[in-house]
Amino acid sequence: MNPYNLSYDELEQKAKAIRRKIVVLNANSPAGGHTGADLSQVELVTALYFRILNCAPDRLDDPERDIYIQSKGHAAGGYYCCLAEAGYIPEDWLPTYQHADSKLPGHPVKHKTPGVELNTGALGHGLPVAVGLALAAKKSGSKRKIYVLTGDGELAEGSNWEAAMVAAQYKLDNLIIINDKNKLQLAGFTKDILNTDPLDEKWKAFGMEVHECNGNNIQSVVDTLEGLKANGKPNVVIAHTTKGAGISFIAGKPEWHHRVPKGEEVELALEELKDE
Repeated sequence: MNPYNLSYDELEQKAKAIRRKIVVLNANSPAGGHTGADLSQVELVTALYFRILNCAPDRLDDPERDIYIQSKGHAAGGYYCCLAEAGYIPEDWLPTYQHADSKLPGHPVKHKTPGVELNTGALGHGLPVAVGLALAAKKSGSKRKIYVLTGDGELAEGSNWEAAMVAAQYKLDNLIIINDKNKLQLAGFTKDILNTDPLDEKWKAFGMEVHECNGNNIQSVVDTLEGLKANGKPNVVIAHTTKGAGISFIAGKPEWHHRVPKGEEVELALEELKDE
């Protein structure tokens, strides 16, 4: 079971707290960050860690824990902020993000950061490993579920589609693929760089059970994830998000892929994220 099991309102407050952490984290990083990608996934990781996942900070080695893989590893900053909020890592680690010898490097590293299940960053690696873990769980009779969060630009990597064929072949209905579909990658829009639409039809053609939700709305995310069924097909959730969601001057702006807030921008962002 999830140790928090928060209500929708409580989850929304957690999401806002995580966003505040993201702003400060990236502002203090000596090597920049991926502010837009960190912010687009907030409701997704919040719902997972505070309601959905059967895992907890005191059960990191539980063989029956659910596994979460942050395949879009460049959004490590947002992931670390969620782990800190959920008690997997100390809060005082956050100011060390991307500093020399930090336990919070620019991409997730399993042996450095408690709670991280897989080293990611080279896009297209998370889903293939998740498929292997889901297959192993099936063969061993485990009831655990494997969740993997991918970026939509990441789906241009062919390794994802090879993995999808394997997942469908072996009926891995313990696998949940979440697409953070924020429609931006690097310096532009995904549709202009390499259009992956229509994603729903592609996933269905590869044998997936496809669902869609508003990925920046907690209730939509939770209701979708809690409504998934094990019916012999892997589940894909296309989460429609906005890159930089939650901060008006960052949301939907391609330049914030690798920008971080500085000076007055930090104050403006935190003002927008104040508790009401």
